[in-house]
Amino acid sequence: MRKLIALALFGLACSPLMAAECSTTVEANDAMQYNVKSITVPKTCKTFKVTLKHTGKLPVTAMGHNWVLARDSDKSGVLADGAQAGAANSYEKPGDPRIIAHTKLIGGGQSDTATINVAKLKAGEQYAYFCTFPGHAALMKGTLSLGK
Repeated sequence: MRKLIALALFGLACSPLMAAECSTTVEANDAMQYNVKSITVPKTCKTFKVTLKHTGKLPVTAMGHNWVLARDSDKSGVLADGAQAGAANSYEKPGDPRIIAHTKLIGGGQSDTATINVAKLKAGEQYAYFCTFPGHAALMKGTLSLGK
């Protein structure tokens, strides 16, 4: 009987309620701000989803936002190449290998989701997320790290 109770309690401890949270939502607004400044990805996740929700009202052409993840050391290059790629490419160089994950460029009331392959993240590495719409990354930025 004790073994049955122990097994039942073990089953509860391993239930989805105890599983790592493998997703988050980041809100962006018309004041060029993200509501989340740092994200820690549990290393137990195989993939991690970031949903970008634009809570503003302005259209994508005036106040478009995206969420782009890269190594912190690659941020300036990704931004420079993205500016040259233009709006038609969501201000991201097509096929840029420095971009780990990204959403599309969205306007007020829209949302999109980026999926991160957690196996591509390394413990101790510094990652940055930012909006590549020209000029936005000065305010719209944050850090991402792999949890322990």
